[in-house]
Amino acid sequence: MQAADRLRVVLVGTQHPGNIGSAARALKTMGLARLVLVAPEKVPNAESFALAAGAHDLLDGAACFPTLAEAVADCRLVLGCTARSRRIALDELLPHDAAIRAVDEAAAGAEVALVFGRERTGLDNEELQLCHAAVHIPANPDYSSLNLAAAVQVLAYELRLALLAVDGPVPVPEQPASQASHAQLEGMFAQLGETLDAIDFHKGRAPESAMRKLRRLFLRADLDEREVRLLRGILSDAQRMAMLAGRR
Repeated sequence: MQAADRLRVVLVGTQHPGNIGSAARALKTMGLARLVLVAPEKVPNAESFALAAGAHDLLDGAACFPTLAEAVADCRLVLGCTARSRRIALDELLPHDAAIRAVDEAAAGAEVALVFGRERTGLDNEELQLCHAAVHIPANPDYSSLNLAAAVQVLAYELRLALLAVDGPVPVPEQPASQASHAQLEGMFAQLGETLDAIDFHKGRAPESAMRKLRRLFLRADLDEREVRLLRGILSDAQRMAMLAGRR
């Protein structure tokens, strides 16, 4: 799955069906394919499809939810696109920075949502509280009335640029190894003791004190299975070199 597949644009309470179609067109031109609707006043209609200008697949595939909470329930990052507001204290991002953050999260395997509010009133307080940060388009302060679809286009363009910077397929995060079992640790400690003897580490001194300290050190490290295998590989090589040195 590519990073773009983990990005969704969510339109909340859209009042004009034509804006849904125009938003779908804006997304498709930028290579994005996931449109989500939350409680639109009118479902997509003939006007929506006309303004989608061929992005009919996005309208046909648009998921619809009754609430924003349900629409973003599986998301790790939710960015609310809104005018500046003091109602809810949120970090504010410019579109460029928001897109980079969104794509970085998506490339790491997270589901990400960019949320747009109603044409007249935007997102309400409860909806803003579901967002991790706000995205603010620095429009002309004397005329900041930005059409919904135009706002979607601005963010979609920035997402496109950020996606183009992601080289190749999405890396799959490496699964963490299981913690080493008691038996695996004891096997390593036994081999460690044999190796220290083989290289004459103790030099005639009692080995118990050094081994107690080394056991505490490795137990604090909370080793996983891969780390134990690596250490045992090093010990095996040390034993082999000690054997060769003894023969010489």
